[in-house]
Amino acid sequence: MQALLQFLQNHFPAACNRAPDFWQLTRMHRPVGFLLLMWPTLWCLWIAGEGRPDPGLLVIFVLGTICMRAAGCCINDYADRHFDGKVKRTRDRPLVSGRVSPGEALLTCAILCLVSFGLVLLTNTLTVLMSVVGLLLALCYPFMKRYTHMAQIFLGAAFSWGGMMAFTAQTGSLPVYAWLLYVGNVLWTVVYDTEYAMVDRDDDLEIGIKSTAILFAEADRIVIAMLQLMFLMTMSLSARHFGLGGWFQSGLVLAGCFFVYQQVLIYTRSRDGCFKAFLNNNRVGMVVFLGTAIDLFLP
Repeated sequence: MQALLQFLQNHFPAACNRAPDFWQLTRMHRPVGFLLLMWPTLWCLWIAGEGRPDPGLLVIFVLGTICMRAAGCCINDYADRHFDGKVKRTRDRPLVSGRVSPGEALLTCAILCLVSFGLVLLTNTLTVLMSVVGLLLALCYPFMKRYTHMAQIFLGAAFSWGGMMAFTAQTGSLPVYAWLLYVGNVLWTVVYDTEYAMVDRDDDLEIGIKSTAILFAEADRIVIAMLQLMFLMTMSLSARHFGLGGWFQSGLVLAGCFFVYQQVLIYTRSRDGCFKAFLNNNRVGMVVFLGTAIDLFLP
């Protein structure tokens, strides 16, 4: 590995010197965003495949998730390039500092979207058609925070679409009850992205960016708790229709415990506490997926 790095540095010095900037642009150094997008896609793929998803599809959706999350980060930073410098958490991002130009960010986004589309072409026609909707949702979300406080719902719609595509790729159809999983994941996404927005709420109020954290105001913790409960209820309801039993329900119980912990973290609404609550959602997604996988694996 050291020899390879030395070879690249010797023969492609400019590319190697700029690689860290694009690595940061695409948030490869912060995998939690990819994981939050991946877990619901995986549990939908496992349910669609009745515990034995097609290995090729598994590779396609994992790689596609990585690429689309990275593309989403590029378009998000492009959309926020005039605002990020005024927010404490984002003032050092590559577009703000000038290490990456707006054109380079758009080009990187386009390349990543093309790679993702190439992966989707390996599935079936219905999934290819659905990918167009997914792309539109992903590209629209970053601009919604200019016009509506409900931008987190658009993010939920985009983040949840991969699960629906997993159903069509695996089965060639989209069962009605799959929409329960979609709704559940939208609810969960609003939960963790609201916690994320609570970190920047003071800055966002000053620069005019909208979010559910601002909309919910002093009722934020109560609304988040209601959304968390609705997520658990929706997911539990979906279990009836997909034949999921005790292990899946146990995963939801663990997810509920993590939600309680998140309520403790956001109680004082501190930046650090809200950010830790956001990060904790990775464990929520993980235990729901593990519960799903074990339930479908065991007879």
